[in-house]
Amino acid sequence: MDADLGGGVIKQRVARTGQGKSGGYRTLILFRQGDRAIFAFGFAKNSQANISKTDLTLLRKAASEALEWSGEDLDRLVVSGTLVEIGDGNRDEG
Repeated sequence: MDADLGGGVIKQRVARTGQGKSGGYRTLILFRQGDRAIFAFGFAKNSQANISKTDLTLLRKAASEALEWSGEDLDRLVVSGTLVEIGDGNRDEG
C-alpha cells in the first residue's frame, strides 16, 4: 500500500510500461485488511495530480458503506453486474 488515506480508502501506485510507478497510474481502493478490497477509481498521474478533498470525502463515505456489505450483498451486486469479482487465486472461485 502506498498511502492510507483514512476511512477505509487507500492509494496504490501502479507502474506504467517504461515509466515505472512514479509516472504511472494511481488507484483508489476501498480496503479492509484481510477482508476485502474494492477498486473505486483510477487515473493516470500525468492527467491528474491527485484527488480533491471533496472526492476523498465521497470515497470515505462510500467505503464506510461498502466495507459493511454482507457476503450476500456482495453476491447480489456481482450477479447484477454492478461489481465484478476478481479472484485472488487463494480459494475456489467456482
